[in-house]
Amino acid sequence: MMHQQGSLMPPLLGDVFCQCRSGVDPGGGGGHADDPSSASPSKPVTRQPVADDWHSDSGQSAHPCDICGGPEQEHRLKVLFQVLDVNGDGGICVNDLTIGLKKLGVHRTEHELMKIVKAGDKDLDGQLDFEEFVHYLRDHEKKLRLVFKSLDKKNDGRIDSQEIMQSLRDLGVNISEEQAEKILRSMDKNGTMTIDWNEWRDYHLLHPAGNIPEIILYWKHSTIFDVGESLMVPDEFTAEEKQTGMWWRHLVAGGGAGAVSRTCTAPLDRLKVLMQVHASKSNSMHIAGGFSQMIREGGVRSLWRGNGINVIKIAPESAIKFMAYEQIKRLIGSNQETLGIAERLVAGSLAGVIAQSSIYPMEVLKTRLALRKTGQYSGILDCAKHIFQREGVAAFYKGYVPNMLGIIPYAGIDLAVYETLKNSWLQRYATDSADPGVFVLLACGTTSSTCGQLSSYPLALVRTRMQAQATQEGGPQMSMTGLFRHIVRTEGATGLYRGLAPNFMKVIPSVSISYVVYEYLKITLGVQSK
Repeated sequence: MMHQQGSLMPPLLGDVFCQCRSGVDPGGGGGHADDPSSASPSKPVTRQPVADDWHSDSGQSAHPCDICGGPEQEHRLKVLFQVLDVNGDGGICVNDLTIGLKKLGVHRTEHELMKIVKAGDKDLDGQLDFEEFVHYLRDHEKKLRLVFKSLDKKNDGRIDSQEIMQSLRDLGVNISEEQAEKILRSMDKNGTMTIDWNEWRDYHLLHPAGNIPEIILYWKHSTIFDVGESLMVPDEFTAEEKQTGMWWRHLVAGGGAGAVSRTCTAPLDRLKVLMQVHASKSNSMHIAGGFSQMIREGGVRSLWRGNGINVIKIAPESAIKFMAYEQIKRLIGSNQETLGIAERLVAGSLAGVIAQSSIYPMEVLKTRLALRKTGQYSGILDCAKHIFQREGVAAFYKGYVPNMLGIIPYAGIDLAVYETLKNSWLQRYATDSADPGVFVLLACGTTSSTCGQLSSYPLALVRTRMQAQATQEGGPQMSMTGLFRHIVRTEGATGLYRGLAPNFMKVIPSVSISYVVYEYLKITLGVQSK
């Protein structure tokens, strides 16, 4: 009997995993697979994730079947291995899985089968031997138990449509009840419109895609995209990423990508700063004229003035923001692995304020170095010494208020647009996987970052002008509100958007370069692709 793709495992395959069903039912009674009453599909079995079986709270030792380690289970796994090992060479390759699973009435795409082999292939010989096969199934089941438990909000051993909707809502993904029921029907054996642990496991154990944490894994935003501003809400990391240390590899890869991206687009960034400070109605500075002026004054190398400090500040800012975000999440008191959208915005904005406050003197140095004349400073430390001697410590916090105020519109709009685009894609196009592909990810990230920048740009311009005020000899030293009024009065509302053209010109190359470098560094650092 042939089954459509996405149907449940037929009896032979189901038996391999479903016979091992020790645990406690909702009424508190223990049971084992050999007891027919405990194997009834109408009576769900609830248990703690496998990871907890080793250290039970009650102090009882785990039954061998609790970790799929009993002799009967070992025999069944051998039988399944022999069925899937089509050519009998002691190893299961993608071709073996394709043919073997079809015999069992289970249909998976070649991409899904490649993911299974890649995940379990420890010796990298392109196939799974029996030990690798067993290890993959047990390891994957542990992950499935953790996901099942996180979905089971009522803790009753069953997942219903409301729980699926709530879990996705916690991650910022909104789906209709009809869509949730469609997900349920694909896994529901007995027509109850709820899924117990056995149904969940049977469906997913040889189906690598489709679990909810993949949405977090695939839809990274702030760690991937660097457009020169660091005001985005930090990304969420799954519990598994935190436990395995993948989170810091993501951050390092993101930092390295940002460094390369900022260096490649530094000439446009310096031009933006010059236009923000010097352009006016009487002094109309265009892109071509601005570049020729910079080269005439200091040569080609001058196009990269201020880039050194801009790259150096990535590491401390990213680290402080991540640590602050994690601490604020704890203070908020959410027991969810991931926060909702509103909580993310609050926690992300506060983390941004803490990080920006910590490294703000570097922002001032970046602006001053970008505006310096040839020979004015010998380097970063010389610039800092001159500012301190002539203007005092307060100079390192000029423009601080508009910079902090700019975090909220930037982070809020960037997050809202990104989540809206993400939800739209997931609802319309996501089938077997939450992986959007490179182009969708780049398009969503570029659009949301651009909207965020546009919303906070007037505040960014005022911040830059305040940072630069001391460089304009004889110029007035104005407050934030005074500067806003002065710009609008003398230049009109368009004056608040000076330098916007080079700023937007660098968005697409910045995003593209940072994504490519990020992916390369992920491989180099050994970040696992799910």
